[in-house]
Amino acid sequence: MPGATWGHRMEPEGLKPCHMYKCPRVLVIGELGVGKTSIIKRYVHQLFSQHYRATIGVDFALKVLHWDSKTLVRLQLWDIAGQERFGNMTRVYYKEAVGAFVVFDVTRGSTFEAVSKWKHDLDSKVLLPNGSPIPAVLLANKCDQKKDNGQTPSQMDQFCREGGFVGWFETSAKDNINIDEAARFLVENILANYRSFPNEDNDTTAMVLHYDNQVGCSIFCFH
Repeated sequence: MPGATWGHRMEPEGLKPCHMYKCPRVLVIGELGVGKTSIIKRYVHQLFSQHYRATIGVDFALKVLHWDSKTLVRLQLWDIAGQERFGNMTRVYYKEAVGAFVVFDVTRGSTFEAVSKWKHDLDSKVLLPNGSPIPAVLLANKCDQKKDNGQTPSQMDQFCREGGFVGWFETSAKDNINIDEAARFLVENILANYRSFPNEDNDTTAMVLHYDNQVGCSIFCFH
């Protein structure tokens, strides 16, 4: 079941012609072994394996979302290795990100304890044009297994409010629980931020929606 969520969808306005575009970057971060790669594989390819190798550095995946009849979202997912919080490259990886999933493993309480450190690291390295944190959704992964973190839904709600998360979801990459729902919620928040900062052309994290005459739909981009 999903946890409490906050936010709502806002429809884009003022679309302009676009011939070149980039993919909005979404980070997937958290401790080693929490299931980040499994979540991405399930979301992008509808695949699951018990035997993924640990990510080294960063990996990438692209998900194309037909958001509505006129809007196409090209979502680039950055799978950040669990040990990278202690490395020197995270600032490079985080640059231009417009949203993030912070993942922990409900069967390992220590990974929940590390969530705040990951969120602090994220907020210290990438911000929206107005200086606010990028939207981050907390994923309580492996919910198909016995829990070890001991947090009730109301406690998770409070943790997210105090920690600056826009929402949280219990997820299972194995059983495909709430993966699509969590992603859609995060994209809704990203699109809402587009409405808030439509004219931030000088900032690398500024987001715009353009209209592509060739494909006849809106393309979600960042500049």
